Amino acid sequence: MQAKIWSTAALLSVALMPGLSQARDTAHFLDFQSVVNEATQAGRLDGSVKFYLNKTPAGAQIINANVTTSQKTNAFNKSDEEACSWVLQSALIKLQNAAKAAGANAVVDLASNYKNKEYRDDSKYECHAGAIMAGVALKAKYAKVK
Repeated sequence: MQAKIWSTAALLSVALMPGLSQARDTAHFLDFQSVVNEATQAGRLDGSVKFYLNKTPAGAQIINANVTTSQKTNAFNKSDEEACSWVLQSALIKLQNAAKAAGANAVVDLASNYKNKEYRDDSKYECHAGAIMAGVALKAKYAKVK
């Protein structure tokens, strides 16, 4: 009987608060280089791999042309910008480590690719933040640059 009361109460609370049943998904377009700088200064990125947003330097030797990553992080009790910075840093760390393992020293032609919708900009990345999670999806190429 008590379980039935709790189930009914839970259903009523969802029905009476429709805003809670629909997750927030706010798109943000934020400065890329400031996050790279923050991660490098904090020692999360070691500086051995360079990141090129929306460009490929002349003479780059492409090692892998089909690189993707999709990262999520806990956004609870963080501002959207803070959660987005954290999740981008996680994605960059993953890309850095995989690039090094592939023999690359650069991640080039980097673009946002949230829900497979490409967003290209020379200075900004796309992040989606909600009340509980924030996410970044990226596509790029690994390369050797001089």
